[in-house]
Amino acid sequence: MRIIPAIDIIDGKCVRLTKGDYATQKIYSENPLETARMFEDMGLTYLHLVDLDGAKARQIVNYKTLETLASKTKLNIDFGGGITSEDSIRMAFELGAMQITLGSIASQNPVLMLEMVQKFGADKIILGADCKNRKIATHGWLENTESDVISFIKEYEQKGVKFSIVTDIDKDGMLSGPSFELYGEILSETKINLVASGGVTTKQDLIRLKEMGCEGAIVGKAIYEGTINLEEISDLC
Repeated sequence: MRIIPAIDIIDGKCVRLTKGDYATQKIYSENPLETARMFEDMGLTYLHLVDLDGAKARQIVNYKTLETLASKTKLNIDFGGGITSEDSIRMAFELGAMQITLGSIASQNPVLMLEMVQKFGADKIILGADCKNRKIATHGWLENTESDVISFIKEYEQKGVKFSIVTDIDKDGMLSGPSFELYGEILSETKINLVASGGVTTKQDLIRLKEMGCEGAIVGKAIYEGTINLEEISDLC
């Protein structure tokens, strides 16, 4: 299973939110590059990078951070936040992203989503399926929809999407454990390469996600708050 540390960016700084609420932001580092290099030094090879300013503004804002992290580390970066068009997808790839996560586009413009999968490849475009009460949320989780998360994933899987990052917003930043029940349902009803996100708190959480069959797990606040020691989970990668 891939262990994927997360860096969320506001004003060029590494922050974490609680349940996606921008009012709860806590700054963990003024220098995202130092944080990314720390992950790299510990042997990790992937990074989940989210432009939270971009998600709110509906355009990429912290593009310099993506460019810096991609050029000054060897981390394989999946990037999301503020991507609303093919031009912004191309920009993110040109700045060094290896994969792009599309959530709002997938929800609001499925034709464009599938065009991007065809154009760039199913290994390059990740379906962002962020949900609250099992309903898809978009635009930095500021807008809710009536789309059921499992139906959402199923529909895209049937059309060629291979990877999905699924975040239960109510678990995000809470350090209360992931949504094991939801992930179990997704894994039993689809063959999607599932990346679990939100609520990962301990090494035991990661072990359980791996045993369930998750392709990857994103770890954020647990790293910054010290409930997970990256050196102790290297055997899970």
